[in-house]
Amino acid sequence: MVIAMKEFLDIVNAKGEPTGQVVARDTAHENGIWHRTSHVWLVRRKNGTVQILLQKRTEMKSFPGCYDISSAGHIPAGEDFVTSALRELKEELGVTAKTEELIFCGDRKIVSDDVFFGKEYHDRQYSRVFVL
Repeated sequence: MVIAMKEFLDIVNAKGEPTGQVVARDTAHENGIWHRTSHVWLVRRKNGTVQILLQKRTEMKSFPGCYDISSAGHIPAGEDFVTSALRELKEELGVTAKTEELIFCGDRKIVSDDVFFGKEYHDRQYSRVFVL
């Protein structure tokens, strides 16, 4: 028997700063509560061209089977943008990087309302974007 652990996220203000409150990830998406994510785009030169490497999403998550950001993830409560970005790179792609290798591109707010697998999904993300 596998018992799933709930993932908790920091609730953030309009500037992406933690408010001191936390929320379960599923509750954040059910109720449209603002939380943070980190995004890393992998870029390389190959055969004289610049390539952006994408990841294909699993069939078990939102936007199943779609191509997506190279590496991205929700930031667990108490963790910061860079630590999360580096951890997600390692977990999802097996890529080990150093803080100084990440190039900060900017912050963005994502607002999305949809239905996935018969359940309403209200996403309110404050995301920090990096290139590696």
